[in-house]
Amino acid sequence: MNYLYVIQSIIRSFFYAACLIGALLCGACLYIFHNHAVDFTRLERYNSGRPSIVLDDTGREWTRFQLDKRDPILLQDMPTHLVNAFIAAEDWRFFDHHGISWRGVLRSIWVNCMRGYRAQGASTITQQLVRLLFLDAEKTFVRKIKEQVCALLVEQQFTKEHILQTYLNHIYFGCGIYGVEAASQRFWNKSATALEIHESATLAAVICAPNRYCPLLYPLSAQRRRDIILGSMHKLGHITQDEYDTARATPLQTVPRHEKALAPHLKESLRMQLEGLVGKRALYTDGLIIQTTLNSGMQQAAEAAFDAQIKKLCTEWKQPFDGGMLAIDTITGGIKAYVGGYDFISSKFDRVRSAERQIGSTFKVLIYAVAMRMGKKATDTAIDEPLTLEQSNGTLWSPRNYSRDFKGRMTLAYALSRSNNIVAIKTLLEVGMEPVIDLAYRCHIPGDLQPYPSLALGCIDAPLLSVVGMFNIFANTGLYVEPHSLLWIKDCWGNKLWKRPTHTAERILDARTTGQITSILTLGMDRLHALYPDRWPSVEALSKTGTTDDARTCWFMGSTPTITTGIYIGCDDNRSMGKNIYPIHTAFPIWLDFNSVVPHHRTQFVYDPSLKEIIIDERTGKITYAQDPAAIHVLV
Repeated sequence: MNYLYVIQSIIRSFFYAACLIGALLCGACLYIFHNHAVDFTRLERYNSGRPSIVLDDTGREWTRFQLDKRDPILLQDMPTHLVNAFIAAEDWRFFDHHGISWRGVLRSIWVNCMRGYRAQGASTITQQLVRLLFLDAEKTFVRKIKEQVCALLVEQQFTKEHILQTYLNHIYFGCGIYGVEAASQRFWNKSATALEIHESATLAAVICAPNRYCPLLYPLSAQRRRDIILGSMHKLGHITQDEYDTARATPLQTVPRHEKALAPHLKESLRMQLEGLVGKRALYTDGLIIQTTLNSGMQQAAEAAFDAQIKKLCTEWKQPFDGGMLAIDTITGGIKAYVGGYDFISSKFDRVRSAERQIGSTFKVLIYAVAMRMGKKATDTAIDEPLTLEQSNGTLWSPRNYSRDFKGRMTLAYALSRSNNIVAIKTLLEVGMEPVIDLAYRCHIPGDLQPYPSLALGCIDAPLLSVVGMFNIFANTGLYVEPHSLLWIKDCWGNKLWKRPTHTAERILDARTTGQITSILTLGMDRLHALYPDRWPSVEALSKTGTTDDARTCWFMGSTPTITTGIYIGCDDNRSMGKNIYPIHTAFPIWLDFNSVVPHHRTQFVYDPSLKEIIIDERTGKITYAQDPAAIHVLV
């Protein structure tokens, strides 16, 4: 009898607890709906909204962000395998639950608890539709409860077929593409009513992470995900073994629209930034006005110069050359031209932001900047001679110059302007590696820089975006400004939603130090000017080249008082480009073609007034006369 009483007490306790939890949930739901009304008529009248207009620095329209959304298609017009692909990918029990899959919730909780992180979700198709049309993207407990309650109510008011049809016509595929019809047209130039099994599975594969599985951007990832969906369809009996084998063996091939857009890599980068600032729905439907720093004329000149040179190099050297180019305003850091690669249609890979290449001798400017900040001068000398160093693992390292010879005594000005390796290593060892590494970090060079002598040769990887930001400090009197393209965002009524902070320059080096380095970096440009006098822009200019081992990457960094431009040329697989390939032959012609046609509003660099110009012998550092063949002009 005592056992029966205990059992009854436990049952009553569970019953009371369940009632209490139910009452609390009902109260929470009432509170949520009292404070957060939901308009279910949106399910019927959802539309494409107005596009957001993107302006260049002259106020003219550069591009726009808008929904790629076609007229909805009826569920009965869609291929059965298209519907089954989404059910297999997102909600196996769609026709069995009432908006929430409790089995899926429990499975998700179990998997996430076992793995120790959020590895699996449990949103049904109905919940996804509710989240798309009614709710924001904030991940909170209140939003999740509201999503589940909305899903239950939607299932009460609409048929499964209506929910599924609305879902397939409005689900997001990335890049402003909404609905299976728009996605099918964008990926294969045909209607969703004509999709094959493998194409339907591809569409279903995209929606869980559009920025990761878009077949236009990431075909290999999309195909792997597609094959998983095909496996699920076969497991559920939606397709036969033969259909599964045929679909899985079919390569993923897209037929995108070939549209020549201005600065497509920058547009894609800007799109991701804007989605984070204002949200996807607002970007594509709210008619925003977006002001950027891009100059359309400079961008056209950059693309023309870059494309012509890459095409020429590929033809002459029979190598798959590519690269990146970035031009920024020296004072503000605003991006004026941005070329992320030769052909955006064939490769969406952004070589300005995403390609981390060994930066080579472009890094040497930081070593000499630290040296001159510590009191050294351009007239100081060092000896270029054979050098052997013991490394941390006990092995010996004997670095060489790119010319494979040694020049003897030379000034620091000559060593930097001729990119001598031995003197750069000696200077690094003399000033210490930590100050140089600290300066590199302050210039926003990424990565884990190690205190090894090879640091002097630029044996570190960095994207072009970071290298241009670093190099620009010498044209900007020692001030670092972050390269950027977005200035402000307004809504369609003119109200400002976001604005870039105005005072963002950071003092990295004093003007006296940067003035000395700038005067040295103009020496290399003076030699190039003598080779191309007719095409040279009538302004001061400074430069630094960089070449990595086996000529895997060629760099050219050049600044005028108006624009700092960085260019790298290489192969995407980082193979050697071959012998006798130098930046002067690969990257420099792009700089020259670009800067000879774009406007330069400032013609002279600003120098610290305490510096004075002297004429010295490039080897001994002693004062000499201007007619001396070894004479160079430096500031001290």
